[in-house]
Amino acid sequence: MKSIKKTWIGIGAGVLAVLFLACLARMGLSPASKWETADVRRGDVKMTVRATATIKPEHRLEIKPPLAGRAESVEVDMGAKVRQGQILAWMSSSERAALLDAARARGEKEYNAWKDIYRAAPLVAPLDGTIISKSLVPGQVVQSTETVFVMSDRLIAQVDVDETDLGKVRVEQAVEVSLDGFPGVRLKGRVNKVAYDSVTVNNVTTYKVDVLLETIPDFLRSGMTANVVFFVAERIDVLLIPASSVQADGSVLAVGKGGKPQSRSVQTGITDGRWIEVVSGLSEGEQVVQNAYHLPASASGGGFSLLPRMPSRKGNPPPR
Repeated sequence: MKSIKKTWIGIGAGVLAVLFLACLARMGLSPASKWETADVRRGDVKMTVRATATIKPEHRLEIKPPLAGRAESVEVDMGAKVRQGQILAWMSSSERAALLDAARARGEKEYNAWKDIYRAAPLVAPLDGTIISKSLVPGQVVQSTETVFVMSDRLIAQVDVDETDLGKVRVEQAVEVSLDGFPGVRLKGRVNKVAYDSVTVNNVTTYKVDVLLETIPDFLRSGMTANVVFFVAERIDVLLIPASSVQADGSVLAVGKGGKPQSRSVQTGITDGRWIEVVSGLSEGEQVVQNAYHLPASASGGGFSLLPRMPSRKGNPPPR
């Protein structure tokens, strides 16, 4: 019984296939009745790797006061460019602050005398850089463990590169950086460091890659989101075909004499995802097939349907 049932199922499937093809023929459709082709042309192609990045300080330094006490004055603001040894603020210890407050109560002369005798301590910049954060104001009382300034020597783009693309990234490689907040800005840079240790999040393994920027515009801020393009390889004035025309086995369907596509083996080079370099197997001016199977719309413009078309009256256009 099972074999008979399988036989009838096979017969039924065959009948449906015949009816389907007959219906296609009635509507003027046939498999691969129209080929979408592209010319083999000359051009340039760049192989790139794209990844997201975050603008960060290369070295982020938290500055804490040398002693617990009160800020007498703050000499710099956020965004200031400072030199190593430059005074950022003047600090009074808790004892000095208490002494000066007592002297002030006795008069201005007493206060000035003790201020000259018992001088404030300077809080200085440990290196050249930019103040990217400030949480100190004059008169504020702080502990020696509190961070009152944060500075950076320079801003970089830190990129998360997928492990599958890491082999295409190398030190000194040229990159282009674009910013989400400034879509029209393109910054040039180069790879400075490639991490040896990986980071795995949600089963995705990435490596941190530091990119140094040739120029750092004034509007660049730590924490900005960026997109980085790594230039892996470039070919100038080479033969190109659409990447979609290359089959899984590396061959293409080249349009031969009479317009009939024929399979041909080709040697390909780099690709940008849209175009692919042809090293050998094709000549400039030839055509290749992009889509090997195409069902065009019916002559009536009504699209694909398994229902038979209504006959049109003589002299009148078919209904739409």
